[in-house]
Amino acid sequence: MTIKCVSPDYIRTLFTDAMSVMYREEVPAYADLVTLVEEVNAKVLKADPELEEELEAEGGIDALNAERHGAIRLGKPEELNLLGRAFALMGMFPVGYYDLSVAGLPVHSTAFRPITPSSLASNPFRVFTSLLRLEQIEDESLRQIASEILSKRDIVTQRAKELICLAELQNGLDESQAISFVEEIVETFRWHSTARVGADTYKQLKAAHPLIADIVSFAGPHINHLTPRVLDIDMAQKLMPDKGLNAKDHIEGPPYRECPILLRQTAFKALSETVVFSDGVSNIEGEHTARFGEIEQRGIALTPKGRALYDKLLFKAKSEKHLDSYQASLEHTFLEFPDDWEKLRREGLAYFRYVLTEKGNDEANSGGLKDSIENLIEAGLMDAKPITYQDFLPVSAAGIFRSNLSSNDSDIYESSANQEQFEKDLGCPVHDAFQLYAHEEKESLSNCLRMLDQTGCID
Repeated sequence: MTIKCVSPDYIRTLFTDAMSVMYREEVPAYADLVTLVEEVNAKVLKADPELEEELEAEGGIDALNAERHGAIRLGKPEELNLLGRAFALMGMFPVGYYDLSVAGLPVHSTAFRPITPSSLASNPFRVFTSLLRLEQIEDESLRQIASEILSKRDIVTQRAKELICLAELQNGLDESQAISFVEEIVETFRWHSTARVGADTYKQLKAAHPLIADIVSFAGPHINHLTPRVLDIDMAQKLMPDKGLNAKDHIEGPPYRECPILLRQTAFKALSETVVFSDGVSNIEGEHTARFGEIEQRGIALTPKGRALYDKLLFKAKSEKHLDSYQASLEHTFLEFPDDWEKLRREGLAYFRYVLTEKGNDEANSGGLKDSIENLIEAGLMDAKPITYQDFLPVSAAGIFRSNLSSNDSDIYESSANQEQFEKDLGCPVHDAFQLYAHEEKESLSNCLRMLDQTGCID
């Protein structure tokens, strides 16, 4: 019997909606954050109608209002592998490898997200997914305790596992199966107010690192934030206190620019939530701090050359001691980074999507046009639009993590990256983000050139 499978984009949208409903119930301040973001976005678009037109290529206002990224922290390779299979059913695939050991965090990560422009425009939901590195727990006895605790937990319901296997067997899910799958898989990300460890064990784990306590102590990888996309994060940062949201004192990522690059993020402080610590004999009430509200502003994706310059300037900003603050140092050093779309494009620092202008479409209908790319742009036949960065920044992620784990540590540590082991645990390689952006740029350019030169002779 042939079944009619729904699209992965459809399943992802069901999942996004269900996660948003669940998180609103669990973290009431999230609703205030979403309201704030929608107000800021409306103001920005009213003042800049051209920006609204550009957003149409990314799915328009509806896609912007629905856009979210979440973050989870997993404890063992089996969990990473299983959730990777679950995300694949939603059209979300691992992109990038993030070594957070450089920020003193005992995890490495990837981001599960859509990888095609059409799928991103449909729903750009992402989940930043970290895996605990037990080998980075220095205390051998504590490492063994953590390993034993994690070995006994199962974060995915039996019905969800059955549906994952079924989908892989029949190459998808029908609508009723998809609805059931989403209902089951959302349970994986739900908050648990009873810990799976006693108070003493929790204190030991927290002393080793708050992140270890958050990952090991609970029945599952509760979603610790759900992040909407804002079009002006500086405006949002100023308005957060008016909404009763206790914002971070600075925005993570690059400084303010006329031409935004990569990713900027801010957050309100994590909730201190009541938790019952249970060792199977006694129950003790206490507190745990992990979940918080975050917003982000996304800029243009940088090429390897642009990213190398970004990393160089970021390191320089962290090294400067003569300025009043890190933010002042950041703004000073990033004056070296071109803040002009045309310079970014001509110097090969960022990725662009090429589109025909109205004049270009008229010429395309006549056919046979031959000219260079630069001349086509200067003649007003073709335009270059920024390709939005869809990924994350290790230093920014670490900054958000640390601020919500009550850690002021901002040092840079020696890297202990191990992408090979991460991919082995995941069960597949991660996608290279640079290749995805480069492919999108190349495809958009090829499409324009084919339309402008039906003889295929453009320089």
